[in-house]
Amino acid sequence: MFKAIKKKMKDQRGLTLVELLAVVVILGIVSAIAVPSIGGIINKTKDDAKVAEALQIINAAKLSHASNSSFTSWKHTKAATDGATVGELSDMVENVKTDSAGYTVTYSTADKTYSIKGHPGVGVVKDISSYDASTNTTVATEADLLGFTGN
Repeated sequence: MFKAIKKKMKDQRGLTLVELLAVVVILGIVSAIAVPSIGGIINKTKDDAKVAEALQIINAAKLSHASNSSFTSWKHTKAATDGATVGELSDMVENVKTDSAGYTVTYSTADKTYSIKGHPGVGVVKDISSYDASTNTTVATEADLLGFTGN
């Protein structure tokens, strides 16, 4: 009985070196294709998050305008030199981190549109409709942000 088992064990063959090498090459090819794709997906997700945050800030400005229609411009933190028509959004968008310059949301009474400048989400959108020459910054309207497709 032991001889039969020993004979069967000798007839068993494992992976050859060539088969193992083929598997390693195939895995290398698959990883070479997958890694750049995953990196692109991560970058696209970050861009989408920036645009979504800019839209959230505009929506907070809309809520502020609904409660006090004298405001036509909003900043994250209102400075002492800002006029009476400038509102503060820091309480409405607590989790938004800003740099020292911050962002500014403006409501245009002429065409009833909201726009934002100084936010990273503005730099993500390729098709920007306006530019503020006085501050040398790009301005994105709500329509620009809503039309962002992440190309």
